[in-house]
Amino acid sequence: MSMSVRHRKGHIDVKTRNARIIKQLALCMCAVALFCAGFVVRGNHDLMSRLGIEEPETKAAVQAASADSGEVASRLNEVEGILAKSSLDSYDTDACTSAVLDSFLQSTNDTFTRYYSADRYSTYVDVTASEDYPGVGVFFSEYNGQAYALDVFEGSSASDAGVLPGDFVVAIDGDRSQEWTSTEVINAVQREAGSTVVITWRRPTSLDASGGDEFTTTLVCTDYTEPNVTAQLQNNVGYIKLRQFTQNADSLVRQAIEELSSQGAQSFVLDLRDNPGGYLNKAVDVASLFVKSGVVVEIDTVDAQTTKQVSGNVATDAPVVVLVNGNTAGSAEVLAAALRDSNRATLVGVNTMGRGSVQVTKPLSFGGALRYTAARYKSPSGYTIDGVGVSPDVVISLREGSSVDNQKEIAIETAGSLVVD
Repeated sequence: MSMSVRHRKGHIDVKTRNARIIKQLALCMCAVALFCAGFVVRGNHDLMSRLGIEEPETKAAVQAASADSGEVASRLNEVEGILAKSSLDSYDTDACTSAVLDSFLQSTNDTFTRYYSADRYSTYVDVTASEDYPGVGVFFSEYNGQAYALDVFEGSSASDAGVLPGDFVVAIDGDRSQEWTSTEVINAVQREAGSTVVITWRRPTSLDASGGDEFTTTLVCTDYTEPNVTAQLQNNVGYIKLRQFTQNADSLVRQAIEELSSQGAQSFVLDLRDNPGGYLNKAVDVASLFVKSGVVVEIDTVDAQTTKQVSGNVATDAPVVVLVNGNTAGSAEVLAAALRDSNRATLVGVNTMGRGSVQVTKPLSFGGALRYTAARYKSPSGYTIDGVGVSPDVVISLREGSSVDNQKEIAIETAGSLVVD
């Protein structure tokens, strides 16, 4: 082959590669435009259920928002039109969409944003926590969009394998193609009793640490039963542990208050340590057991600011101490802040996680779904919770390496000291 022929061939190869790159770039930009159009569609039934407010958008409003794609879309359409006439290459639409949206979302300040492809979204469903917990014996929560072990049940397969609270999920059955959210992990480990699941974990030095050793476990799935509320009387103090805000959390707490009061409780400790939150309306209902009137939380969305107030259905006027730690999150932080701001409770422990926000998952017109933060919480006094947390009145860290729960002891002592003879 002559030098001139080789030169022309090389020139054509370069031109072909350039055309391929340009066309894939155009496709990525179009995907961004579609994402931007869908992002402004704010209505979501799950969000409204958690916030306890009405769905503001109609179907017509969603369609109008999708149709109004704006200046960015017009520019992308111009580029796409040129390439449609000139490019010689083909492309994989789904792969390009996933790549560009993953990169786009990583550039935002919202650590909870996720794009779910159509296949992955088909397995993504909201799980309402209950006392029956099928799985591997781990109570999962989420930090910066990543699932981790909040609690490991004693005697479970996970406990026997050495899994500890604070371990992050890296991969399930070898799939490490994404950062696993708590909902996805819960779904993945809910399998038939006796089946196994392989989970790879990362053990950092703290929740904020990015490093840590990895280890892999093969765990057996079993049905576990963990009570959401436990109670005990210690001297004249009623101790109530609330694990999370399920649909019946308020009725369970009310029952515990009534039983402990009948046994002689004159003050209470409400333990919200390691409580990842749950339904906001149930946090409001629990606040109503202690507070007669007033605002529990302010909710900021893109459209408005709303408030939630107590119902006035008080269960006790006795002094209250709320016990919190770094794993107290979401609705649990809302309750702690409300009781503190209303001067109804003394907070004991360490600063809470600072996850005062709500995430929603919205299906996209081109398949898959988008998860993003749609609301943030403030305390009744206007104190921002998200990214900051709620600070206790009495700061006491859990004593490491000790079998004695010194935080609980201090909380009970504080509650007892608040009783007026």
